[in-house]
Amino acid sequence: MTALYDTIGRDYARLRRPDPRIAARIDAALGDARTVLNVGAGAGSYEPTGRTITAVEPSAEMIAQRPPSDATVVQASAEDLPFADGIFDAAMASLTIHHWSEKARGVMQMRRVTTGPLVFLTYDPAFRDFWLLDYFPELATLDEGQMPAMADFETWLGNVTITPVRIPHDCTDGFLAAYWRRPTAYLDEQVRAAMSSFWKIDNVEHGLSRLKTDLESGAWQEAYGNVLALNECDCGYRLVVAG
Repeated sequence: MTALYDTIGRDYARLRRPDPRIAARIDAALGDARTVLNVGAGAGSYEPTGRTITAVEPSAEMIAQRPPSDATVVQASAEDLPFADGIFDAAMASLTIHHWSEKARGVMQMRRVTTGPLVFLTYDPAFRDFWLLDYFPELATLDEGQMPAMADFETWLGNVTITPVRIPHDCTDGFLAAYWRRPTAYLDEQVRAAMSSFWKIDNVEHGLSRLKTDLESGAWQEAYGNVLALNECDCGYRLVVAG
């Protein structure tokens, strides 16, 4: 996965700018933690201000795109965190756990080095109410294989709180569902390039052709145009917090 993000990461920081509304949810979930570990930190998205941050990221390309900050950056993986037990007040992992080769091990490593809350921004692979899946059904199959189920977090961590993260219509972070109200964006190769899912599925051109045709004919608007009246939408993203 490091190699994939060495490719995706070439323009990642520009296309994947953290959305402040989602950032506020993560920041609140971290409580009063002073020291925070960000696992699978990428280019530094969603790292809260006013705290002491240690960022762990396996991809050198992603690390190189981090903006200047006071964070300590360590090139390492979630599965083998190079820290002593219980040295962080809290830990976070944003849209990254599905890339880990050993998810349970990575989560337990986070638990080992953290005394307070663990905060995950992730996706519920059982979710189906998103129009993009009608054009790319392979995405649902992909998520079933790579995303941990919500029940997995309870198995790993015991009692957890799981809440929907509704995506703003003008979301600045270009993850997969960010453009739910801007369907033409998915036709842009540069936009898709920052979404790891499109690098992992086949038949992309077939889905793109159908989407382009439906947008031009008005069929998309007829089938899904109700979303254009929404300011935010539940597209399956979840905030999982373990105390």
